[in-house]
Amino acid sequence: MFLATAVNAQKDSLRSLDINLENYEYPFPVSYIEFESQAEKIQLAYMDVKPSKPNGKTVMLMHGKNFNGAYWEETAKALIDKGYRVLIPDQIGFGKSTKPMHFQYSFQELAAATKRIPDQLKINKMVVLGHSMGGMVATRFTLMYPELVEKLILENPIGLEDYKLKVPYQSVDKWYQSELKADFNSIKNYQLTSYYDGKWKDQYTKWVNLLAGWTLNKDYPRVAWNSALIYDMIYSQPVCYEFDKLAVPTLLIIGQRDRSAVGKNLAPEAVRKTLGNYPELGKQTKAKIKNGQLVELDNIGHLPHIEDFNRFITPLLQFLGN
Repeated sequence: MFLATAVNAQKDSLRSLDINLENYEYPFPVSYIEFESQAEKIQLAYMDVKPSKPNGKTVMLMHGKNFNGAYWEETAKALIDKGYRVLIPDQIGFGKSTKPMHFQYSFQELAAATKRIPDQLKINKMVVLGHSMGGMVATRFTLMYPELVEKLILENPIGLEDYKLKVPYQSVDKWYQSELKADFNSIKNYQLTSYYDGKWKDQYTKWVNLLAGWTLNKDYPRVAWNSALIYDMIYSQPVCYEFDKLAVPTLLIIGQRDRSAVGKNLAPEAVRKTLGNYPELGKQTKAKIKNGQLVELDNIGHLPHIEDFNRFITPLLQFLGN
C-alpha cells in the first residue's frame, strides 16, 4: 500500500514538458548558439556559470543519454566555489537544444557543435568531464581537439565496450517504436535496474519526470525519433578502440554497481550477463590510457554525482589539483 502511494505521489508531480523544455527552469541562466548543420537550423543551449573568485580555469560538463545539463547543478556549484568557470551544454537532440527533423548523428558532429561554445567565449584551455554517453562525446572531443583539453574525466561512461559485438542489430525504426512506448513506469524501471541496481531514492524521480514529461507532449514522436537516432550512434560508433590515443591526464570515476549497456535487453541471456561489467571495464579502460587514473566507488551505480555526491566530488577535486 505504501509503495503504491509513493509511486502515485511521484506520478502526481509529472507534467507535460515542451519539446525544448521551455516550461522547465534550469538551475543557471541559459544561452544559445545558433548555426546551420545538415540543412537544419540548430540552437545549441548551454549554461556558463562564473565564479565570484575565478582561478582562471574552465571545466566543461557533458551530460548522458537520458539526461540534460540540469543534473550538473550540485557539481557546478562545487566547482565555482573553487574558482572554476563551468560550461554545461545540452547536446543537439537533448534538453533545451534543437531536436532536428532530419539529422545524421555522430560523435564527431556533437563534438564539433560543442566546440562552438569555447570558440565563442574565447576559451582556449579547459578540463572536460563526461558522464555516461557524455563520456563518449568527451572522448571524441578530446581526440579531435587535444590542444583545447588539458585534463579529461570520465564518470561511468558508456562505450567502454563495443556493443555491436554482443548486441543484435536493432534498426532505427525499431529503436523508434520502442521509444514511442516509453512512459513513467518504463523509464523508472529502466533506471532502477540499469543505473541504481535496484536501490531507489525519491530524489531520483525528478530525472525520470524530465523524460516522462516529454511522453505527455504532442511533439513526443519527434523527441523519440531523435532518441532512436542517438541510440544508433551509440551502438554503431564505438570509441573504446581509441582510448590508447588519449594523451591528456585522464581520470576514470567508476561506480562499481553499474551494469549499464546499450541494447542489453536485446542480447541472449548468457551474453547479457557479460555486458556492462563496470568493475572489469574500468580496469580494462584504465590500462588502455597512457596517463590514466582509476577511482572505484564501491556500492555506487551509474550516477555517482547524483547517488553519492561527496564520494564523487572528492577524487574529482583532487584530480583537478584542489
